Amino acid sequence: MRSVVESLKGLLPAILLGLVVALGVALYQARTQNNSIQLLTLPVEQRSMVAPVPGSYRDAVSSAAPAVVNIHTAIESLDSDHPLLSDPLMQQYLDTQIRQDRTIAPLGSGVIVSAQGHVLTNHHVIANAPNIIVELRDGRSAIARRVGSDPESDVAVLQIQMSGIPVIPIAQTPSQIGDSVLAIGNPFGVGQSVTKGILSATGRIAGLSTFEDFIQTDAAINPGNSGGALVNIYGELIGINSAIFSRGGGSQGIGFAIPTTLALDVMQQLIANGRVIRGFIGIEVEALTEQVREGLNIAGGMLITAVYRDSPADQAGLAPGDVLIKIDGAEVINGRAAMIKITDMQPGERTELGVLRGNAELSLPVEIGVRPNAG
Repeated sequence: MRSVVESLKGLLPAILLGLVVALGVALYQARTQNNSIQLLTLPVEQRSMVAPVPGSYRDAVSSAAPAVVNIHTAIESLDSDHPLLSDPLMQQYLDTQIRQDRTIAPLGSGVIVSAQGHVLTNHHVIANAPNIIVELRDGRSAIARRVGSDPESDVAVLQIQMSGIPVIPIAQTPSQIGDSVLAIGNPFGVGQSVTKGILSATGRIAGLSTFEDFIQTDAAINPGNSGGALVNIYGELIGINSAIFSRGGGSQGIGFAIPTTLALDVMQQLIANGRVIRGFIGIEVEALTEQVREGLNIAGGMLITAVYRDSPADQAGLAPGDVLIKIDGAEVINGRAAMIKITDMQPGERTELGVLRGNAELSLPVEIGVRPNAG
């Protein structure tokens, strides 16, 4: 019995130490539980990240974004031993270290629209670039070939050679005012970004180029977004982002995109001909005042203010002061509609122009010519 007691006495310090440790752990756990932040999480069966939640556009972005590219140009820097740098006068103004390699300058965005590597962008994005580099979202890049550019529609086409090129799907049905849209591009050179808005209007004329039929959207289109994609909720291309209306340089909720139908038509002509071939008769017109129209008893009509020498109009007998009232039997309502009607005709095609000259109404046949390049 005495040996048992002696054994217990020997174990008593260890037992006491164990009790102290257990009590400390219990107190720590209680304190931790009292101070922990209680977070609410939904059960797994109530949520899933496999399928997009209602209101998410991740599928559209996943479909479209890989085909939206950044467009850069490479600018040669002055070498450190360049003669200009030894000029004391120049040294007063050069307070930065001159790099000997190339500087990559961001220009804007573009969209790959064909498996052959054709890239749609804006004319104004690449107009003054000495060379063009196209960078994909996956980090790959390639030097682009200029296929052609049309300043009158602000559309340009590039081409890159690369394997496994992502291609954006093209919308087959027109979007409607009020539809949700996404703008994808490279704003301010920060990298690819996505903004959301609605299709605010169609057929907008902003005075930015000669041939306009803009889609208007309130999706943020900032500098650098130009040439990027405007897509619907399925990730299908409906327009090429072109410009913003802004008083301060930032997005004001009024952005413009070139409709895909117009951009693709220009692209096809640039690929086939290297330029866009448009009809031309060689006149300048201006709108008539309501008072003049009432006096002539006509609903529309345009005053011909100039006729280009040796142009189709000149050869047909049109003269300044004539009032253009019909083209191919259809009444002329405004100058832009009349210009588009003529430019849509093929060179060599013949049409009839109805004009008022004094009190006489004349019908003058004219053969459509080729509209000169805008440069």
